[in-house]
Amino acid sequence: MDLVLILKALLLGLVEGATEFLPVSSTGHLIIVSDLLDFMSVEKREIFEIVIQLGSILAVVWLYHRRLYKVLRTVKSDINAQRFVLQLLIAFLPLALIGLVFHKQIKNLLFHPAPVAIALIAGGFLILLIEKLALKARTHSIEEMNSWQALKIGFAQSLALIPGVSRSGATILGGMSFGLSRQVATEFSFFLAIPVMFAATGYDLLKHRDLLSVEDAGLFSIGFIAAFFSALVAIKTLIRYVAGHDFKIFAWYRIALGILVLIYFC
Repeated sequence: MDLVLILKALLLGLVEGATEFLPVSSTGHLIIVSDLLDFMSVEKREIFEIVIQLGSILAVVWLYHRRLYKVLRTVKSDINAQRFVLQLLIAFLPLALIGLVFHKQIKNLLFHPAPVAIALIAGGFLILLIEKLALKARTHSIEEMNSWQALKIGFAQSLALIPGVSRSGATILGGMSFGLSRQVATEFSFFLAIPVMFAATGYDLLKHRDLLSVEDAGLFSIGFIAAFFSALVAIKTLIRYVAGHDFKIFAWYRIALGILVLIYFC
């Protein structure tokens, strides 16, 4: 394999894993970095990004496998497990339905550096606004959530169909706005990523299955492994971070990056 291609695959995998669960938009970062690196053809790049996203979501499954196994094992008899699954299902539905209807139009119109930059900047200012409101939490565990909260978080997550918005950011900040504590909103974002990303990955792989090739297995594996391990680090770091900090640093990062992207690409 070409060493340059290996390094590009490694870098993109690290970027995906590091940004997927932070409120900075992994899709936005991949669009920007892929354009800068000129990595593979557009069609092959799409498949590569699907594969490395799978690496990121498996990191969540790995970190929370005991809790997930307990939920699956007791869901028929445990009311808390049933509530956990119900809230995830309700929050998942808005993005799934809206994505099926508008995904193609959004991808054609907005998957470019300039729209991503605008979304990064707008999202940064929205984070600053929400942090300034000093919202009071009334829900301190996922089991305490009600279905109305889950549905509203689901619609907030749907904003992440716009590249640059950030699925985790929309979910976490939406959760905080609807009464969840910062820690619970962050944790719920991790769990909600599992059905969302598995569904999106499965759909996209099925749609692009003709582009899968044994020749690309090596590069894809490098990106997948890099995304998995960088996501592990990012998730653990974010969990520790939210225990005593707000998200303003991510807001300023988004604004600065968005301005740089506008300057460079426009």
